[in-house]
Amino acid sequence: MIKIIKDTKIDGTKIIVPKVYKDLRGTFFESFNKNDFKQARLPTQFVQDNQASSVQGTLRGLHYQLKFPQGKLVRVIKGEVFDVAVDIRKKSPTFKQYTGIRLSEKNKKIMYLPAGLAHGYLVLSETAIFQYKCTEHYHPDDEYGIKWSDENLNINWPIKNPILSTKDLKLPTLKTINPDHLPDY
Repeated sequence: MIKIIKDTKIDGTKIIVPKVYKDLRGTFFESFNKNDFKQARLPTQFVQDNQASSVQGTLRGLHYQLKFPQGKLVRVIKGEVFDVAVDIRKKSPTFKQYTGIRLSEKNKKIMYLPAGLAHGYLVLSETAIFQYKCTEHYHPDDEYGIKWSDENLNINWPIKNPILSTKDLKLPTLKTINPDHLPDY
């Protein structure tokens, strides 16, 4: 059972707080419930589950797919991250705005990001295991991204010098990206 589903300032992006059951053995909660998601008008069909583990200071993102956009249901099963969703939908009233939230094994919060958003996260704990469901399969030839520190986005990351992949170091800013490489909806 999902306890709370809250809207964010980015249309379609939701924060999900599950009802957690605790006893002397530990905890139990539903991280996905098709009926609850259907009632909240969230996707109920996911085609791929992904899991990544990273060390403290690692920043992954900001990534998205264009021809095969993915809605994502994201959560942390170990540790803590600062998770960011950036609206890069050119026709959206919240274009260039972001929402950020701390997701952790302790708070058990989950975020749903609709297709058309760039996504990234920063590992705050010593290590973190990040898990996410996708509404579309990953297509390596359809991978795009925006520079994590793009001044046009003004994201308040809680770090100055993260650990980045070579690929993420080379990502363009919104000013330098080819406009055809942004969602046209």
